[in-house]
This record gives sequence, structure tokens and C-alpha cells, in this order.
Amino acid sequence: METNKNFTTSTDNGKGAAIVSYIFLIGWLISFFAIYKENKTSLSTYHLRQSLLLHLSIIVINILITIILTIAPLAFLAYISYAIGIIYLIFIVMGAISASNLQNKPLPVIGDKAQTLFSSI
Repeated sequence: METNKNFTTSTDNGKGAAIVSYIFLIGWLISFFAIYKENKTSLSTYHLRQSLLLHLSIIVINILITIILTIAPLAFLAYISYAIGIIYLIFIVMGAISASNLQNKPLPVIGDKAQTLFSSI
């Protein structure tokens, strides 16, 4: 009996890669390079795109707020930074729940943009 070594069976459906991608940027990297390369599914692709835009946008926003705070140290900007961090965590939870329920549900504001912006993933 001959076996095909290139054939892989997975009951994951990309769910693992989709959920891990929301664990900050390091989770996205692990998800993309370790999990996604072996098991590409529409679910994992959708959530990898969405979480990448989420993580990159929070990095850019934090850099901008840091630059503004060094130029003009305004107290209310520090509070805005905390609020943005809380919104970021809420988006992470929303995306992870959507991925665990096997749904391609877009995140508010960035969900649809991520699909067009990172269509090469």
C-alpha cells in the first residue's frame, strides 16, 4: 500500500491560525509563519488580514500619540491613549470570538478595509 506524504488532514479549518492571529503582533507572526503556511483556509486568511491591520494601526496610533506628547505634553492625550488601548483590547476579543465561532465577521471601522488592503495574503 502506497501512502501520499503530501496529503495532510486537518479538522482545524483554519480556526487555530485565525484565533492566534489576534494575540498581538507576535501571535500574528506565529500564526502566519507556523500555522497558516501549512493550512490555508478562507477563515484563517480573512482573520489574518483583519488582525494585521488592527495591530499595525495601533502601532501607528501609539507612535503618533507619543510624538505629540513629546512636543506638547497635554494630559488629555494620555487619557485618549488609555481609551485607545481599551478599544484595541475590545477589538481583539471581538475578532477572536468571531474566529472561534467560524464566522467571517468584520471588525468595526477596519474590517472591510483590511480585506482590500491586504488582498495578497
